[in-house]
Amino acid sequence: MRVLLVSRIDDDNAVRFAGDLAMLLARAGHRVLPEGELGARLGMSGVTLQQSEADLAVVIGGDGSVLRTVQDLPRQVPILGINWGEVGFLAELERDEAVAFLSAMGTDLPVERRMRISLALNGTPIGAALNEAVIVTSRPAKMLRFTVDVDGVTAERFRADGMLVSTPTGSTAYAMSAGGPIVDPRIEGFLLVPLAPYMLSSRPTFISSERTLRITLESEKPAQLVADGQKAWELQPGAVLDVGRSPDPALFVNVGKNFFEKVEQKLRRL
Repeated sequence: MRVLLVSRIDDDNAVRFAGDLAMLLARAGHRVLPEGELGARLGMSGVTLQQSEADLAVVIGGDGSVLRTVQDLPRQVPILGINWGEVGFLAELERDEAVAFLSAMGTDLPVERRMRISLALNGTPIGAALNEAVIVTSRPAKMLRFTVDVDGVTAERFRADGMLVSTPTGSTAYAMSAGGPIVDPRIEGFLLVPLAPYMLSSRPTFISSERTLRITLESEKPAQLVADGQKAWELQPGAVLDVGRSPDPALFVNVGKNFFEKVEQKLRRL
């Protein structure tokens, strides 16, 4: 099996750990493909995410590392995250669990599919997001005005500091911090969370992924669209964002951990 190895490189301990895993995987008969600079640090030929052609991606880092990998892969492959960050909610394994799991790993891995949202700006597809897409003002203390259309019907107009559209997977990230509910990732839908809305009646809303969703920026103020904290676009007044369910979900190796057990361990006990 071809295993793409991704690691944060700003931590020497993480790099050494990646080297140990590379040797373990090679001894087990897998072909190890370290990403870019990690390969140079390990004395191996590195590959870019776009060139990897891997069967599995092992990511050592926090949620940002996992999101970057999902964003940059040309096609989605199963991802196994090993937490080397703060909370690491997208990382299925802690570092002390990784060696045992990879040592026993076969080639037929159980995989969980996670819905992503597709994004089109002013009618042009611009990509997808696993956690969220957020529209925020480029000028602090300046509110934006939004119109939300669902199935072609105006569902809400409101003013707020920003607007967040999250997947169920992203409900434990920025959306949760902004006051949204925790959603079971096996449910597919769009979670809309206004950021600091002016009216108390503007509340988080969960919408079926089978519906069409359009968000229009009505303000004259500058704004930005940010996907998964990785990619950003400048928005002009009147910009239209169409959100749908991506036909290309993210794939995660299922290591047998219950989602709500992770919520208890990683979030409620912080």
